[in-house]
This record gives sequence, structure tokens and C-alpha cells, in this order.
Amino acid sequence: MSARRRPASVPAERDLAALLCDALPQLGIEADAARVGALLRFVSLLAKWSKAYNLTSIRDQREMLVKHVLDGLSARVALSGVQVLDVGTGAGLPGLPLALCEPDRQFTLLDSVGKKVRFVRHVVAELALANVTVVQARVQQYEPEQSFDTVICRAFSSLADFARSCGRLAGPDGQLVAMKGQLPETELALLPGDWVAADILPVSVPLLDAARHLVVLRRRS
Repeated sequence: MSARRRPASVPAERDLAALLCDALPQLGIEADAARVGALLRFVSLLAKWSKAYNLTSIRDQREMLVKHVLDGLSARVALSGVQVLDVGTGAGLPGLPLALCEPDRQFTLLDSVGKKVRFVRHVVAELALANVTVVQARVQQYEPEQSFDTVICRAFSSLADFARSCGRLAGPDGQLVAMKGQLPETELALLPGDWVAADILPVSVPLLDAARHLVVLRRRS
């Protein structure tokens, strides 16, 4: 009796590992076996939990690696300082991939949705991530004991809303980093007067044919 064939839509783990081994160095990240294995485990858990909790509309694990993991890791170039806050982390994006690749930084992952927070906490425990703290709260009600060097967000509605809602969470010399697709010129023009776009970084995500920009906001001096 022949062995059951794997469906063509489900890539073998070795294929996904090869994808990461090729893509991570393009982002300046060493593709060591432990890191690749941890990122693959994260994607496997995301795929499994999404069947019940709909954490992401993407179901294909290869697509998850590209549009979630590699896309999230592209923000690494904009990080500054040790303390990083991921606001509205959802399924842990971009915070979990960044924490896996930046072990010397401390990440706080914030979200108000219970099912998403439960998933993120499960991943943190499963991967033994000592540099990640998970918080369930609305950003408006979040009162941390200390401010952050970098506050990052992948899906805030606008740069102005991001600055108004999260600016207080960045330290005096801290920064806000917004992950955007096309360059948001209209949003840049509507920034609050006390914030300025200190840097705008176009980034290239391996295997993703789409525009990506990182907008770095700092307080106006």
C-alpha cells in the first residue's frame, strides 16, 4: 500500500526551512538552525490556532512566512534601544519574530483581544522566550512602569492616530515606528505638531512584490 501523499498546498518543513535560510540573510539575519526552527514552530502554531480562532486570514504556511514573518523582520532595521513595545500585536506580529531574532532586546507585546493574547502567551511559553512580556490591555488604558525606546505598530489606522495614542509610551528620546505599505504622504502632512518624521525607510521583503516603508517618528526638538 503506497504512503499517503502530502497535499500539494502544504509545503514540507524542509522547503520552508530552505526558504528561511535563503531569505533571512537578505534581511541581515543569521539563519542558524535554532532560529529557523523557532520561526517555523511559530508559523506552525499560527496555522494550527487560526483554524479555530481565525488569527489570520492567511492559511498557507509559506505565505505566512513571507507576509507575516519576513515582513515583520524587515522592521528590524528601524529598532532603537533595548525596550521595545509592539502595540496591537495581534498574533504576535511583528513582535514575536523580532524577539526571536533580537535576543538582547526586551519586547512587550500589547493587545486587548483575549484570544490573540492567549495565543501569544502560548507561543512565548512554547519557545521559552525570556525577552518577551505579554500584556492584555487597550492602549488608551495601558500604564507601563517605564517608557520605551521604540514603540512599533504594524496596523494603526493613521500616523496621526499612532502619535496621539502611543506617543506618551515612548521615552523622551524614544521613537515611534509605523510599518506602512505605500509611502503615506497624506498621513505625513497630518502629523501632530509635536511629532516629526525623522526617517522614512523603504524596505524590501524577500519574496514579496509589494511596497513597504518604515516611518520613524520622533518628538520635534
